[in-house]
Amino acid sequence: MSKDKCVIVAMSGGVDSSVSAALLVEQGYEVLGIMLRLWAEPGQAAKRDNRCCTRDQMLDAHFVARKLRIPFQVVDAREAFKQQVVDSFIEGYSHGITPNPCLTCNRYFRFDYLLDEATKRGATYLATGHYACITQAANGTFELRKGADSSKDQSYVLSVLGQEHLSRVLLPIGHLTKLEVRQLAQQYGLPVAGKEDSQDLCFVADGDYRRFLHDHAAQSFEPGPIVTRSRVILGQHTGLPNYTIGQRKGVGISYSEPLYVIKKDTARNTLVVGTQTELGNTRFQATNMNWVSGQAPARQIHVDVKTRYTAPFVRAQVTPTGTADTVDIVLDEALPDIAPGQGAVLYEDDRVLGCGTITLIS
Repeated sequence: MSKDKCVIVAMSGGVDSSVSAALLVEQGYEVLGIMLRLWAEPGQAAKRDNRCCTRDQMLDAHFVARKLRIPFQVVDAREAFKQQVVDSFIEGYSHGITPNPCLTCNRYFRFDYLLDEATKRGATYLATGHYACITQAANGTFELRKGADSSKDQSYVLSVLGQEHLSRVLLPIGHLTKLEVRQLAQQYGLPVAGKEDSQDLCFVADGDYRRFLHDHAAQSFEPGPIVTRSRVILGQHTGLPNYTIGQRKGVGISYSEPLYVIKKDTARNTLVVGTQTELGNTRFQATNMNWVSGQAPARQIHVDVKTRYTAPFVRAQVTPTGTADTVDIVLDEALPDIAPGQGAVLYEDDRVLGCGTITLIS
């Protein structure tokens, strides 16, 4: 078998990665399935598996691999995942930002780790079950594009990848809809055809990130004042990690009109609230930029921007600041929930240009 036909498939035990493996087998690749065992909260083991790699998911992946007649391995990556993803999540919230652990995972852990595993095993490619597409421009540059199924598109979380990654990554189901993937799973006779999709925050056992932060960063929950923008004290908050930008319910303040969280001032341990007319931002910076092409724009560009995975696309003006690492962004319309620490992803039509971390909202 040619080395160029060797591929590792990141298997989760779900329908997307399983169909990806089946398609590659059908296309003549030599396929090896790998699942990463990721860090989970200590305690009741039966309830505290990482939700990306529970015992049931490992069994499902094993059964799919056996059905496809491909080898399957579980690789212990708990310590690296804890250091690179979980600890940065805790640290981010401790400093008053709202980090996106999926972006962190893909940028600093999952793809690098799996590509290293592929190299160790003599495989050229890594395949995943993400809903996105990779194309190649006339000059040879690899391009990341939206998946065909707009309701499942995952190009946002893959925007952290660069040329070295994209040259070795295969996305076998990016051109398919979820319905088509399930139909293929049935045709292949895979036991996971009707399995539900997995959820985010895989390392939070019960899905309650506030409980998780209380357990792992209790010092971040120091009470402090709730104030208006004019610094009028209205009450006391229960710890800044308990609140998110744009939040209305649960603030706990009686006022003449609804109040929203508009800022978390970590230097003063203060929660700033305001009315709906005070909510929303159009200007911010994106730092730690990753440009998919490897090249930052030389001049101002007009693009579509997504400020959260589930946020709408908004037209924006993006201006280089003199360093490839940072850009100024001005949205055509205000968004109410732009939060420091989240990812701002830039699109030109269906092509991902790059992404950065939201900072310095004004």
